[in-house]
Amino acid sequence: MKIAIVVGTRPEIIKMSPVIRYCKDHKLDFFIIHTGQHYSYNLDKVLLEELGLPEARYHLEAGSGSHGRQTAVILDRIEEVLVKENPHIVLVQGDTNGVLAGALAASKLHIKVGHIEACLRSYDKLMPEEINRIIADHAADYLFAPTEDSKKNGLKENLPENRIFVTGNTIVDAVFQNIKLAEGREDIFSRLGAKKDEYILLTLHRQENVDDPNRLKEILHGLELLYRELGMNIIYPIHPRAQKMLKTFNLKLPEGLIMVPPTSFLDFLNLEKNAKLILTDSGGVQEEACILKVPCVTLRYNTERPETLSVGSNILAGTDPRKIVECSKMMIKTNRDWKNPFGNGQATEKIMGILLSSHLSK
Repeated sequence: MKIAIVVGTRPEIIKMSPVIRYCKDHKLDFFIIHTGQHYSYNLDKVLLEELGLPEARYHLEAGSGSHGRQTAVILDRIEEVLVKENPHIVLVQGDTNGVLAGALAASKLHIKVGHIEACLRSYDKLMPEEINRIIADHAADYLFAPTEDSKKNGLKENLPENRIFVTGNTIVDAVFQNIKLAEGREDIFSRLGAKKDEYILLTLHRQENVDDPNRLKEILHGLELLYRELGMNIIYPIHPRAQKMLKTFNLKLPEGLIMVPPTSFLDFLNLEKNAKLILTDSGGVQEEACILKVPCVTLRYNTERPETLSVGSNILAGTDPRKIVECSKMMIKTNRDWKNPFGNGQATEKIMGILLSSHLSK
């Protein structure tokens, strides 16, 4: 079986890392396509090296741009690669424009599509990611849903039950595998002058938050109030998109917010694991916080990870300043005894077992 693995963002590389390792360790015929849809491929190349993963065979250099343009460029260029390589299956992960383009291109070429982290729904079509994940699911032949709840989302849309497999989420595999690599790399704390369990970690990058000056101002005000209340520094490894928009809107970071350049993934894992609290608008970070037993406050009004809300590891604060403070004070006191709903770290084994047995049966 020849496998094409599509990635294009840091979260995709991280969540695909256990799958890539499996293919490498089992000497399967596979190759990586990097869409190049966000920022410098050189940064992602460093991430691949850091995680001990092979380089991408193809880099599509799609760049940024409007959703339509970016999707079209990836669709055009990935089709050329798939025609040339003719894999048996294309694996995509998540909800980016690269996932949408990869699933469409493969489907039109009658190549099987496996969607990892399938059937997630926020039920908010104002989010471009929601459109991407819906279309990718309906184009896919194998839907690897992380939880029973996500499977139910697919069944509500009449997706065939025999295509949906509850496997757990590869983010658990990735955290378990990569936290071992992160051990012994604790110089991040001395470099930042931070003490374990005495800081709050922030990630903020989503379009609906950082591209809207009013919402961004609200969040920054909420962070200012939070620092005044708790006196605890907020470490912010800033995303390039957010940095650009802060400059565009001429906004300054409030006191107590320590902006640092984007960290390596292994350093970021250490920062997550040892934080008192995590504030985020990232779906992946909501999951990682849950797995690492660190309370999380999500700076959004909905989430496609409702399991984190159900188990009590996460709460939705939106962007209202006082709600951010209220939710943070509540979560920082919570017991960290919730059960991880995303599986036991065996998602990759299940996914690859399904694909290999299906291929051998034909």
